[in-house]
Amino acid sequence: MPPRRLIAFLVFAFLAAIGCIRLGVWQLSRLSQRRGRNAVVAARLSQPMVSLTTLPSDSASILRKASVSGTPDFDHEIVLAARSYQGSPGVYLLTPVHVPGSDTAVLVNRGWIYAPDGVSVDLRGWRESTTNFVGYAELLPPGVPTRPDGVLRRDARVARELDDVTVESLLPYPVSRLYLVATQQDTTKPVSERVARLPVPALDEGPHLSYAIQWFAFATIAIVGGIAVALRGNRAPA
Repeated sequence: MPPRRLIAFLVFAFLAAIGCIRLGVWQLSRLSQRRGRNAVVAARLSQPMVSLTTLPSDSASILRKASVSGTPDFDHEIVLAARSYQGSPGVYLLTPVHVPGSDTAVLVNRGWIYAPDGVSVDLRGWRESTTNFVGYAELLPPGVPTRPDGVLRRDARVARELDDVTVESLLPYPVSRLYLVATQQDTTKPVSERVARLPVPALDEGPHLSYAIQWFAFATIAIVGGIAVALRGNRAPA
């Protein structure tokens, strides 16, 4: 290989190796973040269950085990569109619950139901008789009051995203920013008529470690390959 082409090849191999190493380091950073998140999730889920209304409406309450008791308002349910579950299209059902002694309702994400288009559902067949919901706490993210574009169909209370501005615009009464994701199944209805409860967040480490190993392997291949080509080029007759 002519010297100029060899130098260009070595520069390319070196830059490729640097890029792969940076991507590998980034994946290790993602793994560290994931492990930190898992530790927080595990610590919060290990705490005793409490009533959701006793928790502060801030990020410190997220993923705490909690329960809500009250009267579900099925007539003002919010449908969160385009939510997949086990590879199938559907929606999430968010039901306001009126808690005794409070004028502020609490949203309960009762889970997922199938919808072929990810939007249209008949909510009448998915009502439950339970007045006590058990799960974990989540917090509505802040919306932008001047740009309330989270609503997809206002007449049917269908939302494309969930935030406090969208929720407030769809309901005629105040709602807590802290809401409950129900995990305990309703056993009063046949399995085919039950809303699919959502699982607690997974505590696995994801693919970050395997991706990091792959990127470091690519970097090694680039460096070793470049050295091998350089040595072979030096041994070649002039």
